[in-house]
Amino acid sequence: MTGAKRKRKNMLWSKVHSPQCEDIKQWCRRRLPILEWAPRYNLKENLLPDTVSGIMLAVQQVTQGLAFAILSSVHPVFGLYGSLFPAVIYAIFGMGQHVATGTFALTSLISANAVERLVPQSNQNLTTQSNSSVLGLSDFELQRISVAAAVSFLGGIIQVAMFVLQLGSATFLLTEPVISAMTTGAATHVVTSQVKYLLGMKIPYISGPLGFFYIIAASFACYCTNMENTYGLEVVGHIPRGIPPPRAPPMNILSAVITEAFGVALVGYAASLALAQGSAKKFKYSVDDNQEFLAHGLSNVISSFLFCIPSAAAMGRTAVLYSTGAKTQVACLISCIFVLIVIYAIGPLLYWLPMCVLASIIVVGLKGMLIQFRDLKKYWNVDKIDWGIWVSTYVFTICFAANVGLLFGVVCTIAIVIGRFPRSMTLSIKNMKEMEFKVKTEIDEEMLRQVKIISVNNPLVFLNAKKFRTDVMNIIQKENVNSQALDDISKCEQNTLLNSLSNGNCNEEASQRCTSEKYSLILDCSGLTFFDSSSVSMLVEIYMDCNSRSVDVSLANCTASLIKAMKYYGNLDSEKPIFFESVSAAISNSYSNKNLNKLCDHSEL
Repeated sequence: MTGAKRKRKNMLWSKVHSPQCEDIKQWCRRRLPILEWAPRYNLKENLLPDTVSGIMLAVQQVTQGLAFAILSSVHPVFGLYGSLFPAVIYAIFGMGQHVATGTFALTSLISANAVERLVPQSNQNLTTQSNSSVLGLSDFELQRISVAAAVSFLGGIIQVAMFVLQLGSATFLLTEPVISAMTTGAATHVVTSQVKYLLGMKIPYISGPLGFFYIIAASFACYCTNMENTYGLEVVGHIPRGIPPPRAPPMNILSAVITEAFGVALVGYAASLALAQGSAKKFKYSVDDNQEFLAHGLSNVISSFLFCIPSAAAMGRTAVLYSTGAKTQVACLISCIFVLIVIYAIGPLLYWLPMCVLASIIVVGLKGMLIQFRDLKKYWNVDKIDWGIWVSTYVFTICFAANVGLLFGVVCTIAIVIGRFPRSMTLSIKNMKEMEFKVKTEIDEEMLRQVKIISVNNPLVFLNAKKFRTDVMNIIQKENVNSQALDDISKCEQNTLLNSLSNGNCNEEASQRCTSEKYSLILDCSGLTFFDSSSVSMLVEIYMDCNSRSVDVSLANCTASLIKAMKYYGNLDSEKPIFFESVSAAISNSYSNKNLNKLCDHSEL
């Protein structure tokens, strides 16, 4: 009797606590993505390409770490630490499988403003080399890294706070033109800051509004008048071995670096998220925008206790992962092993590395950002309003700072959309019965083919483009699932943007015939009153994704500007027609190609 009671008690206990355990497991997998991908790691297929990519990435991590540390106005060795710890932390919490996190030019330049303001170069004469200091560095160097670590700490706290507030859902405001212009402008700032190293000039640190133009003027004057009497080659100098014990950043200066901390939090996250989303789009996986806040926030907070400068994902290093065939985050972890070897063994050999070489590394590393000037031609052909946003955001970034340019671009984008939306018109849904038809093919039996027509009855802009694409792909996926399961073809799709109304039915025999058939998708753009570059990019993505799923896509009632924008934006298939003057013309084209085998649905957006 006692055993039976104990058994019933254990069963009751397991029923009560099993859901809680499952919830905890799901939460851990969601917040620690490494628990999701690490158990499924394929050593045989992925280890070799990840190792090769990790070695190549380590070379860039080391050289850029040294260079970006100097850009941040701290000792080069701290750049090595910044190339190690943030990468490990992001591999645990981040979702970008091909994103290389570590030192970053834009965040280094922002933190340099705080370092130079609170610990100016003139203070170096007031401090002396101390053998009791960390790694034998002077108190001046430790004061400088303390300021940079404080910026990293507070910037990370801001990012974690944004994660707690679930502000990742607001990242749709960071449109492609704004990010492109901001990063290009910030890269221009970085390049001008390296002129003194590239040309061997001694120019004082300049920041603040219009600082870009002051630098240009000073560099030109020094070069033309030959002000420098000595041209000694400046080198990196002593790189100490090892990693010092953790130490908390100074909390008493947090209020003094709050401006730079917000800049690091916003600019670093915006640039990193753009790379993560691009990686996800390229390799067909998803990225949680809010989780990225947590990953980068923890990377900055934890690393600040380990003498690290602010971190973010870098375009150049991410491109290395692409080009060398990296498969997973293991490539970044392998690169960290080689960085660790440099810290403990090879670091002192870098003594004679010229500063002009590091400056060249910085400039070359920004090539991907600087060539974004080519985006101006794209935006001019796709949407001239986006072109104007790009130019104005770039000007504000150049004249003031990256965070100011970013905020201006977001505000400008919202204001323009608010001004355009009230003028938009919506169309009433068409009569579904008029759109039903059957097509008899030349084969012996009658075949029915489904044509799904989606009416776009609202403007498509960055606010709703992502949701529209999700809804369309969900409809296509459900069609495929229902077809494979031999379910009823007639169904109803309802969501906030798309309402799919089905009017036909199909018996079991017809369903069996349809399992291997593909169907056509027609986007009726007669109600698309205006669009921007984000929506054009989304329409091209829908076309490409549907082609990969063997779904024929046609666009009807498109304006000449939309056709021009899509042809310019994407490499569309020119062998078969895509754009049609009307829905009936698109249907006729499908009929002529004998691609129709079911009933017609019509969806409204």
